[in-house]
Amino acid sequence: MPQSVPSLPRRVARMLRTSLFAQVACALVLGILVGKLWPDVATDLQPLGDGFIRLIKTIISPLVFCVVVVGIAKAGDLKAFGRIGLKALIWFEVASTLALLIGLLAANIVQPGSGMNVDPATLDTSAVDAKTGGGSLPSTTEFVVNALPTSFIGAFAENSLLQVLILACLVGAALLHLGHTKVPQVLPAIEQAQEIIFAIVGFVMRLAPIAVFGAMAVLIGQYGLGVIETYAKLIILCYAAAALFIALLAVALKVVTGLSLWKFLRYIREEMLLALGTASTESVMPRVMQKLRKAGARDDAVGLVLPTGYSFNLDGASLYLSIGTLFISQAVGVDLSLGQQITVVLVLMLTSKGMAGIPGSAFLALSATASSLGAIPAGAVALLLGVDRIMDSMRVVTNLLGNCVAVFAVSRWEGALDIERAKKVLNGEHVSGEEEDAQSLGLGVPDASDASDASDEAKEAAPVTQGTHAAAGTARTSQGLPDSAVPAQSAAKESAPEAH
Repeated sequence: MPQSVPSLPRRVARMLRTSLFAQVACALVLGILVGKLWPDVATDLQPLGDGFIRLIKTIISPLVFCVVVVGIAKAGDLKAFGRIGLKALIWFEVASTLALLIGLLAANIVQPGSGMNVDPATLDTSAVDAKTGGGSLPSTTEFVVNALPTSFIGAFAENSLLQVLILACLVGAALLHLGHTKVPQVLPAIEQAQEIIFAIVGFVMRLAPIAVFGAMAVLIGQYGLGVIETYAKLIILCYAAAALFIALLAVALKVVTGLSLWKFLRYIREEMLLALGTASTESVMPRVMQKLRKAGARDDAVGLVLPTGYSFNLDGASLYLSIGTLFISQAVGVDLSLGQQITVVLVLMLTSKGMAGIPGSAFLALSATASSLGAIPAGAVALLLGVDRIMDSMRVVTNLLGNCVAVFAVSRWEGALDIERAKKVLNGEHVSGEEEDAQSLGLGVPDASDASDASDEAKEAAPVTQGTHAAAGTARTSQGLPDSAVPAQSAAKESAPEAH
């Protein structure tokens, strides 16, 4: 019997029902429209995005803890874990310094602030104080001390990733020291907790389109599109510099691992669009961790490198800070010498670390840099207030890609990356456990209504596929059975078309 072609409305409806990417893209467009047409209404939608990010933050710390503990315990080598951490820090420092230098070079060539002739005395610095909450960035000593936990529960309650990482390392080391014979139930319990957390991630991710709609509506409603015209030169420069840096990341990834950054970007397109819509990389950390593991990176490498990068490898922020410093100096008519620009790099190398999670951290870093130079009025930082939110997209994309490339590079460096699996996943080829991964990521699974669009034979097979798939997944999760132990699933897959 020839297969009937589903009508366009049915195909669109199925795509919106099963594709998170399509849902988020539609929410993004709707948010822009609402923010543009009804700005007063749009500003009241702030809780939609904030609530989603709060839910995601709730599960980040326990997820990182579980992944790191399981990674150390299964790797069975604490020294290898230490090497991964050291190599990650080396990569982070090289990458963030390169981002700073690219930013300075671009700002010197383009001169985005030249000709503005702004009088710093006319700027309202109280807005900067409101943005930063009157706080300050911690010193290097304070940063190191604050990374050490004072309470096991407190590290999770405060959502301090570095403290949680240290606790996870200690617990993983203790499990290796005691061995599975003395504490045989602990590791399985942590693995089960990890599966529960990923299931929660799947539930929360269903709210992602609502969060993107609210966040984008608030952005357009508050700032409008006029700010893009005012700061067009600066915005274009920052995004062009970010594109150059990402191109260098692509070259580095290809040289080190042989993988394509473009294919990886296509692989995480849903997460990238969600991060852009919410202006937060934290909102996608759980899903990105799971996808990196699926793409062949070992648990201990993913669990250590990615969360650490959120504090030490803010490449997008480094680009923005270096360009922003020269922009405000040019805008107020201050010509920085080569020595002063070197000082900018050195200061930003310190102040850019540990910025994650601190309100108004970019302005705090810029203020600290201006103060250290002594030539730029601290109040000139207020010039960037209007454009800062527009730069979030650039920072989010660059930060996220920079940290993901770091995971692949360090994993390859340490021999903790399955290259063949990574290539298959990035090429879209089927790998074992793909259905279970899709369920844990909340990507959606085929149902009878979807299969009805294909053929009469598929209509009859679809319910069997769904039931057998669920039973096989449950049996495998609870009993740890290999794929070969579930022959019914393979038979069902042959009788029904896949839905992706």
